[in-house]
Amino acid sequence: GKGGAVAMAWRAAPRVAARLALGRRGIASCIDPSVGLTEDQKEFQKVALDFAAKEMAPYMAEWDEKEIFPVETMRKAAQLGFGGVYVKPDVGGSGLSRLDTSIIFEALSTGCTSTTAYMSIHNMCVWMIDTFGSEEQRRRFCPSLCSMEKFASYCLTEPGSGSDAASLLTSAQRKGDTYVLNGSKAFISGGGDTDVYVVMCRTGGPGPKGISCLVLEKGTPGLSFGKKEKKVGWNSQPTRAVIFEDCVVPVGNRLGAEGQGFSIAMQGLNGGRINIASCSLGAAHASVLLAQEHLTVRKQFGEPLANNQYLQFRLAEMATRLVAARLMVRNAARALQEGREDAAVLCSMAKLFATDECFLICNQALQMHGGYGYLKDYAVQQFVRDIRVHQILEGTNEVMRMIVARNLLQG
Repeated sequence: GKGGAVAMAWRAAPRVAARLALGRRGIASCIDPSVGLTEDQKEFQKVALDFAAKEMAPYMAEWDEKEIFPVETMRKAAQLGFGGVYVKPDVGGSGLSRLDTSIIFEALSTGCTSTTAYMSIHNMCVWMIDTFGSEEQRRRFCPSLCSMEKFASYCLTEPGSGSDAASLLTSAQRKGDTYVLNGSKAFISGGGDTDVYVVMCRTGGPGPKGISCLVLEKGTPGLSFGKKEKKVGWNSQPTRAVIFEDCVVPVGNRLGAEGQGFSIAMQGLNGGRINIASCSLGAAHASVLLAQEHLTVRKQFGEPLANNQYLQFRLAEMATRLVAARLMVRNAARALQEGREDAAVLCSMAKLFATDECFLICNQALQMHGGYGYLKDYAVQQFVRDIRVHQILEGTNEVMRMIVARNLLQG
């Protein structure tokens, strides 16, 4: 009846996040994300799940609707060590492994996928400065980024070069001990609201060997931003074009050697792909729990939806795909941590598989909610919207297929 419908129209997201945070209680052990982890890993997973439940899930819908970039919430997360998860401790990082990082982003994503995805990009930028920067650069940039006093953006994509990143046109001409930067970047997460821009630009000839990496600070003359884009999801982080008009950047802001930029960008993305796949896992996990809850509460044809075998089978498939995707992501994270030769391909496979499968899981969870799933009172639709772009960014899933196929076919 009507009363039942009204009782259903609650925001389940905080409840589900809280259930996740309570640990094993209420999580079917077959999809428990803590299985197989060390005691330390279970500990910071719990910290991240608690943070997601208390500091993110209750505000997820509001951040989405009002397009709020939750700076203070992210700074609170940084106090827990989530601002530079795999950055070395001497510059304020947490010094954790790639697997640890995956576990943390998966957990945070159950509270707000969009915000966590931005945090993962920020982490990738700080790691690039930490790994490829000089001691002076590391000390200058990393501490304030790890504390999230300052925020970072990754600037690779251009209006005319997305998948074909090596054809980028933004140019940096050497003039004495400076570069003069001209060009523009598109779809930049955090663009305009962030403080540090890690920019791939052309210092040499065409192709990947002519690309270098410069770190720019907000306020540099000639640095400006396009309009804030209106997006389907990922609304808790601003996206803008970043524009360079005779931007003068000291040579001391170049990461690594001239011509090393493309390699730096790609190595950053190996970790970025695991991180974004991990964000998909969190969204899918939360969606499975939302579906599970809905099936037990909602009645049709005189009995709970949970008694319908078709829906039972779909739920079983969702859980199975979630666990398969999680194992794949964690396997790739270990390979990257160990510096294995196949790491880049495994990261591509994991990104392809997890972002595709987790989108299907979230979308199926929406379907199980029927008409309610299409209402913004229900969290499931936001997971669907926020997770959709993961199949496109950090290398489209078509490019992931190219990378895997190339590896298999190079004799």
